[in-house]
Amino acid sequence: MKIAMLSPIAPRTPHRHYGPRENIISLLTEGLIKRGIDVTLFAAGDSENRGRLVSVCPGNHEEDPSILSGIRKCLHISQLFEQANHFDLVHNNFGCLPLTYAAMTTTPVVTTIHGSPSEQILPVYKKYNGRTRYVAISEADRSSELDYIATIHHGIDLGLFTFQPKRGEYLLSCGHIHPDKGTKECIEVAKQTGMKLIIAGIVQDRDYFERFVQPHLDDSRIVYMGNVGPDRFNELLGGARALLHPVNFDEPFELSTVEAMACGTPVIAVNRGSMPEIIQDGVSGFLVRDTAEMAEKIGDVGRLDRRNCRSWVEQRFSVDRMIDDYITVYERVITLNRRDDHRPWGFFEILSEGPEHKVKRITVHPEERLSYQRHARRSEHWFIVNGAAVITINGKDMTVSAGDSVDIPVGAWHRISNRGPLDLVFIEVQRGDYFGEDDIERSEDDYGRVEGPGYQTLEGNPRVHET
Repeated sequence: MKIAMLSPIAPRTPHRHYGPRENIISLLTEGLIKRGIDVTLFAAGDSENRGRLVSVCPGNHEEDPSILSGIRKCLHISQLFEQANHFDLVHNNFGCLPLTYAAMTTTPVVTTIHGSPSEQILPVYKKYNGRTRYVAISEADRSSELDYIATIHHGIDLGLFTFQPKRGEYLLSCGHIHPDKGTKECIEVAKQTGMKLIIAGIVQDRDYFERFVQPHLDDSRIVYMGNVGPDRFNELLGGARALLHPVNFDEPFELSTVEAMACGTPVIAVNRGSMPEIIQDGVSGFLVRDTAEMAEKIGDVGRLDRRNCRSWVEQRFSVDRMIDDYITVYERVITLNRRDDHRPWGFFEILSEGPEHKVKRITVHPEERLSYQRHARRSEHWFIVNGAAVITINGKDMTVSAGDSVDIPVGAWHRISNRGPLDLVFIEVQRGDYFGEDDIERSEDDYGRVEGPGYQTLEGNPRVHET
């Protein structure tokens, strides 16, 4: 299976600090590669990836104001779709813009919608509904106007989050500092309960921060830590008595709630959006109506077993479960969109055909080769466009390069092999009076496509699949 993974061009993948979408894409990409799946990541040039990385931008374009963001995005997306026929599937994590490129290829596209589309963006998703397959990141985030092939909750690398069995003595608020995230409400809960509150995250709304957060900071009871790195974040999560999440919108998914529970820390969240899917009420935390009830539940946190928080995440939010779910979707989509133009060794496209000819553009992946075969009713002419090939005719090998051509007479045994590191592309011109699949006889094939004896066609040759 060959997957093209499309990530945003900014920020890098994974994020240097805390970028949930980019980090999920990185976890998924690395996990698929570990499973032996061939993944090419299309992302910013300073991204990290153990597979192949393709980028039009050497670094994060958000860090370079001289780069026109819109142009880079278009080049980034088009670079993938111009190569899309090389892959079995494109996994789009970029958003709605790549959908407008999907007609450039017959390769199926899976799009994970990382957050509910706004009313301005939803028409794009509706236009391509059915032409691409949508994955939701929570049941709560599904739009009634779109069709989905699956809901796949995010997963985390449990090895990055240390279980802490001992309850801490402070409350924690983390994530973007923004009215939607309820930082102000976290301060209210801390003041009502008399507990220390640590705030960690990026200031996304400066006016909100200056009006509702900064005046309460005292470096003692209400402390702002800024945007902390992974190691410090792990410590903060594990050392907290509870993570507060008084979210003020229907949140699609919140990774920090899962990460807190992985450390054994219960989560108290307002019961809306995806929170009922993430938190096991009364076991791994509490779902509440409002800030007042959130303050009341602080006293009940002590009766929760922190081991159950960790166990809940292990059962439902591991990275392995996420990878399993995506592989299931990939296999289903590839099966539903099975194409006659793809083979285990590569793919082809028919450029022209008529009663006496057929012309194909054939791509052979590195270290792959076609079967050793012959035809009774057609000859072939091969012209090498890109790469170098080893061509075998009646047992004799020859090496040919781009610009070279070779004739294959009727009845000659022949095969082409790509022993180079790049795709081999050649034009095949067939001439004759018949081009059906049953005019192919194989004596050797790397993919088990040589039929047993006694299965004959009108020419007395075994019937096998074309090319």
